[in-house]
Amino acid sequence: MDRPLYFLAEFFSRPPGFYVMLGAAVTCAAFASSSVGSYTLSISAIALTGVVLIQNSRDTRAMQAKLNEIIVALDNARNEVVGLEHASHAEITAEIEKIERNAALSNNR
Repeated sequence: MDRPLYFLAEFFSRPPGFYVMLGAAVTCAAFASSSVGSYTLSISAIALTGVVLIQNSRDTRAMQAKLNEIIVALDNARNEVVGLEHASHAEITAEIEKIERNAALSNNR
């Protein structure tokens, strides 16, 4: 079930997919009656938003995996921050503040 969504996300996140969606929107707006065209455009916008969010989620997860690999590979890095993306907003904010304090202290030395 995920394969078609990932295919659509990949397709619509590139210029050819954008042009297909743009062409479909212009066609609906030009040739469909006002209510049918409006419904079609609304449904297309909602579907496209979901597809873009799926693609963005994949990119973010891949970036997080790469950053985690760098953190683990560095000797001086704290491995506690690996997996921080699964924490609550408050926990992430507290960790960011802690990292910024440590950076400020190390710059003052």
